[in-house]
Amino acid sequence: MRRLLPVTDQTSGRGPLGGTGSARVPTGASAPDDLSAQTQTQTQAAAPAPDREWSLDELADAYAYPADRDVWLRANMVSTLDGAAQHDGRSQPISSAADMRVFGTLRGLADVVVVGAETVRQEGYRPARAREAFAARRAADGQAPAPAVAVVSAGLDLDFSSPLFTEPLVPTLLVTGAGAPADRVAAARAAGAEIVIAGDGAAVDPARAVRALAERGLRRLLTEGGPRLLGQFVAARVLDELCLTVSPMLTAGDAQRIAGGPALTVPERFALRSLLEEDGFLFARYHQGRHSAE
Repeated sequence: MRRLLPVTDQTSGRGPLGGTGSARVPTGASAPDDLSAQTQTQTQAAAPAPDREWSLDELADAYAYPADRDVWLRANMVSTLDGAAQHDGRSQPISSAADMRVFGTLRGLADVVVVGAETVRQEGYRPARAREAFAARRAADGQAPAPAVAVVSAGLDLDFSSPLFTEPLVPTLLVTGAGAPADRVAAARAAGAEIVIAGDGAAVDPARAVRALAERGLRRLLTEGGPRLLGQFVAARVLDELCLTVSPMLTAGDAQRIAGGPALTVPERFALRSLLEEDGFLFARYHQGRHSAE
């Protein structure tokens, strides 16, 4: 993996004269042989460091939550070059080993993983597991051994006999509205799930869901979608950060994009904060515009 942005000593390189980048030649002029050689030398010196697999500690440092924010909601999504967020209904075919390391790192840093019910059903979600690589960090930050999984659902049409509900290290949360079906609420509680009310009717209010989870001490939030849930967070303007993997693949077809739902009246601007690369996959971090100057 290579860091492309922000520019550091690892990514910038320095030429033999102590400058960065290539020498300038007036428009229309030909560079003398010695200047061409110097430029080539500087270009070679400025080349990014060779690929290597980053340790999980290095990835955790690169993706650390902002220390000065009380509540932070980030999303982690993958998209192909032509905008597909999945292939045959799942994200795995457009992912990679490096993408899965980033995926695991983001989970290892989060208090809670927020996911839509449809994604739980399609992807066969299981409980987040405790990982030794993040144990010391989590203990130092007062976090549970593994993040909770919070499923956002209005109708609670979920299989409560699945491992997500029968085998969690931390109780699975169900984020729903006050008007959710009473029999499904009872079945969820019987399965050991905890109910979080975040809406007056059956539907969930995205901003209220973030507040409700934060009130439980779950302040470092990670959503993994799906596209409809991410679109709701975007529409409510509560998304602080997007961690986007750009997969060097083309799928064509009519697969969903990373965010769905009604279009915003005015597009929301995000600012690029960092960019990593491995094996042609790009790993970008974008912060919402209100954070871009901080």
